[in-house]
Amino acid sequence: MSSDTLTQLPAASGTSGPDGVPRIVPQRRYGQWAAAAVVLALLALAVTSVLRNEAFQWDVVAAYLTTDSVLRGLWLTLWLTAVVMALGFALGTLLAAARLSANPVLRGVSWGYVWLFRSIPILVQLLLWFNIGALYPTVLGVRTVDLLGPVTVAIIGLTLHEAAYAAEVVRGGILSVDRGQIEAAQALGLSRWRRWRRIVLPQAMRAIVPPAGNMLIGTLKGTSIVSVIAVNDLLFSVQLVYHRTYQVIPLLMVATVWYTVVISVLSVGQHYLEKRYARGAERTR
Repeated sequence: MSSDTLTQLPAASGTSGPDGVPRIVPQRRYGQWAAAAVVLALLALAVTSVLRNEAFQWDVVAAYLTTDSVLRGLWLTLWLTAVVMALGFALGTLLAAARLSANPVLRGVSWGYVWLFRSIPILVQLLLWFNIGALYPTVLGVRTVDLLGPVTVAIIGLTLHEAAYAAEVVRGGILSVDRGQIEAAQALGLSRWRRWRRIVLPQAMRAIVPPAGNMLIGTLKGTSIVSVIAVNDLLFSVQLVYHRTYQVIPLLMVATVWYTVVISVLSVGQHYLEKRYARGAERTR
């Protein structure tokens, strides 16, 4: 095709500028705009129906949102989440190191732990620990029911469960580091500790932070399951109220609002943490 043809086609279709130079006109995607309008309309209808539905009793939600019992339950939920995540990742890191070890016994034990605790549902694990006194009535001369209260049982059960997943997250992050960089660090004479601290860990964190953030959010929501063993967390606190007042829906909305607020804050923190560890690896737009 000649250059004369190239300059005449845009002019015929009205795509040339004032100076006669051809310009690119973006394709109009009417289908996408129509779909977006439909989605926004449906979203507006859903939000309106929730806000105007009197069954939600938003005045009751506002009244109970900052009561002492609810705030104490929220504090226990946050505290339990922090403790479980710290202990779970500490144990998970040890399991990941054992899984990457050259010792076949350590690898086998680590693999067996991850397999076992990922296979048993968390509710079953909690109930087993809660009834551990049926198997071991006394430990070191102390009655098991006196030694393991509901909160202790919740910490043990959730920590052992989270450690199995944290082990795979940490192991995957370590394996994501290019082996050549570790060999280059060895060639430079860096000690094993410096190699892990300066080379392996910063790069592994790029792969560890996103799933770890998801685990943190999942653990926060998962702590609600401890209400079945009478741990006075956020969900159990609102349950105590609606068992007395029979205002089930508004009290559940109180828990929903607090879970949403806390998870939103954690999501923002995760976003900035991911950006921090992604420095130097992001593609330039």
